[in-house]
Amino acid sequence: MAWFSSALGMINGCLYYPILIILLLGVGLYFTLRTGFLQGRLLKETIRIVKEKPEHAGSVSSFQALMVSTASRVGTGNIVGVANAICLGGYGAVFWMWVVAIVGGSSAFIESTLAQIYKKRDENGGSYGGPSYYIETALKSRALGIVFAVSLILTYAVGFNMLAAYNLQTSFQLYEFYNPNVTPWIIGAVLALITGYCVLGGGKRIIKFTSTLVPLMSIIYILVSLIMLVVHIGLLPSIFVKIFQDAFNFKAIFGGIAGSCMVYGIKRGLYSNEAGIGSAPNAAAAADVSHPVKQGLVQMLSVFIDTVLIGSATAFMCLGSGIEPSAELAGAPYVQKALSVIMGNFGHYFITFSLILFAFTTLLGNLFYVDSNLAYINGKTPSKTFMTIYRIFAAVIILFGAAQQQALAWDIGDFLMGVMALINLPAILILGKTAILALKDYEKQRKEGKDPVFHAKDIGIDTSNLDYWK
Repeated sequence: MAWFSSALGMINGCLYYPILIILLLGVGLYFTLRTGFLQGRLLKETIRIVKEKPEHAGSVSSFQALMVSTASRVGTGNIVGVANAICLGGYGAVFWMWVVAIVGGSSAFIESTLAQIYKKRDENGGSYGGPSYYIETALKSRALGIVFAVSLILTYAVGFNMLAAYNLQTSFQLYEFYNPNVTPWIIGAVLALITGYCVLGGGKRIIKFTSTLVPLMSIIYILVSLIMLVVHIGLLPSIFVKIFQDAFNFKAIFGGIAGSCMVYGIKRGLYSNEAGIGSAPNAAAAADVSHPVKQGLVQMLSVFIDTVLIGSATAFMCLGSGIEPSAELAGAPYVQKALSVIMGNFGHYFITFSLILFAFTTLLGNLFYVDSNLAYINGKTPSKTFMTIYRIFAAVIILFGAAQQQALAWDIGDFLMGVMALINLPAILILGKTAILALKDYEKQRKEGKDPVFHAKDIGIDTSNLDYWK
């Protein structure tokens, strides 16, 4: 396992620098410019859309689709991932996480708009879709669609779910009862049993759980971070100075690129918000809206909520405590130590409780994505027996994930996430013109005072292979 971990770390070093750094930032900047910086320009419009009710009673609303995608995005990466990036990459990692979120918002818009345009109709009148579907329909390649679906299943059912379980159990390391040989297995078993019970109830239960828990846990977490900032408000100017100084210390960055603030910030930012890797479009396609751009904008907002709000909350909670980051504190222990400055041992309990909620909703959101891609590979929803066996297997994976070593857990997640991005980013770059034409159509109708309604033929799309928008 030591050899495997070392080899995987070397592969990830090449994968993220220079390949994914150039691809992520390049594609994000390109779409930011092509859409006229819609991340800021249409933010008010995005918030209005979130409040809309679905077109048909009982369908998935924009808000519910936002909560499912945010459930997967807002997870242990917002606590452990951010702290890990700061401890191992330095202050500047925070800046590069912001960059990934800001430019990645445009990529998230494009991929989710495409997922809406090429979504499919199920037997109950609802909709489903994602990158595999727009790759097959628009790029005419089912083979590549299957490769993407397999990579997503491995990433979320294996890599990310193992990592979520691992990140949760690390928050117990500061307690006296923690035994590294026993405690991770106990925590993993409990988490696996609860998750297995929920996912055996199907997708509707997942949506109900996430719609309730995500807003609540996010608000409480941000409020606690604000309390930390107010108490240590005097440190804020120096924190910003250190973040920007470290972020632009290119001599240090290029002197050790694999362990630099740039690479750690981009890797953990991508793990946190998932912009451009092709996960959120699976939730976006389920929403019932009158125009695909509405859901594209909603998913763009999810990236903002994840990194700019909640990820930054963790960063300033930690850096505002006065405790300097170090490799020894990497992960949950750094956040717990930071919060204990003003909350004592209660800070340890609060982070553990937050991670329990964050990990749980992440696991549910992840498995919602996997269900959609299993259906794609099979050509229809797999049999009840197959889905039951798969969900039991997914729960067992969570059990083993909790007992992994830190480096291996992160390396597996990073590698699988990188493979997804390598497929999805070029695909949306090729198909991006369609989403941009849809955006122009949407804005034209809004200027005319209409509630935009989409017809694919209005932007030159062949409707013969579409289930919607004819």
